Amino acid sequence: MSSSVEGDEGDLTRKQRREQARTERKALEQAHAARAARRTRLTQLGIVVAVVVVAIVVVLIATGGGKGKPPAVGSKTANATVTEVSTLIGGIPQSGNTLGDPNAPLTLKYFGDLECPICKAFTLQILPTLIPKYVRTGKLKIEYHSLETATREPETFKTQQIAAYAAGKQNKAWYFIETFYHEQGEEDSGYVNESYLQGIAQQVPGLDLATWTSDRSDPALSSEIASDAQAANNEGFTGTPSFQLGKTGATLPKFEPGTYSEAAPYEAAIEKLLQS
Repeated sequence: MSSSVEGDEGDLTRKQRREQARTERKALEQAHAARAARRTRLTQLGIVVAVVVVAIVVVLIATGGGKGKPPAVGSKTANATVTEVSTLIGGIPQSGNTLGDPNAPLTLKYFGDLECPICKAFTLQILPTLIPKYVRTGKLKIEYHSLETATREPETFKTQQIAAYAAGKQNKAWYFIETFYHEQGEEDSGYVNESYLQGIAQQVPGLDLATWTSDRSDPALSSEIASDAQAANNEGFTGTPSFQLGKTGATLPKFEPGTYSEAAPYEAAIEKLLQS
């Protein structure tokens, strides 16, 4: 009796051991399968990340890089910018920060920050319509004025805006302004340094670089930046781009087009003034 019970207990123990071994094996198999699935997911994720990184690199290369380093002078990209800017404004009278016939019946005051991405949108999307239609034909002149909004460091803002105004002493401010906006870097990336400004200046057709460098220390240009800020404050401007538009020689009212990518409101306002 006793031996039979012991045999049953021994059989039961062996069955239990087999079940335990089977359970452990299944657990190991499941763990192995889970690890394999995880490796597959990580591999797939790695592929996706790699594709995204490659795409970002391609975009940065195509756009000249996130830091906004100007293309090398004489490169295909730089030459394309020079050609585009020259086609747009070449042959139009310039005086200081003003583009257009000084006797044009209408004046548009454009308050901008060279690092402002919305100013870039306006400059690259709206001005290519307004300049040929109204500035080149002597109906409108555009004055560029400085208002710090996007540039983080006040000294950097002052330096870059003065660089544009210094080009204006050779009647080439608008070449500098247009080129800067065409090659504007990533906001808040700290891309504006002396090398960057020199690179922009070297793309301005006919700019005497030695004279430009010397003119940047002219205290009158610093005073002009300060006067721009005061004028913007007097008008209640807090953002860029901001505008005044009206008859030349008269007090210019604020102009709020409501868009920086569609030319129609600008054209409508100009046409209305021309007919009045």
